[in-house]
Amino acid sequence: VRLVESGGGSVQTGESLRLSCVVSGFALSGSDVKWARRGPGKGPEWVLSAGQGRFTVTRDNAENTLWLQLNNLQPEDTGLYYCTSTARGSSGPGTQVTVSS
Repeated sequence: VRLVESGGGSVQTGESLRLSCVVSGFALSGSDVKWARRGPGKGPEWVLSAGQGRFTVTRDNAENTLWLQLNNLQPEDTGLYYCTSTARGSSGPGTQVTVSS
């Protein structure tokens, strides 16, 4: 079981990023893989709940890839973004997103 994220970077307020999570060792289709994040000095949180409509998730089951579109990024969105499967007890190493004002 392996999850690997990519696509993070440093952006300005209001810009967008698209992150990807490629899974291997199991099928993404029907799985419980979700996006989470951990900000500096904060606990983990589910990204879609935190985004308040600014973030969307899409799946490419043929490529075993979970995409995360981050729009209108704000400084408080800074953090390590990672995909995780609770059922498998596995998470990827994450990709860093830094938003500056």
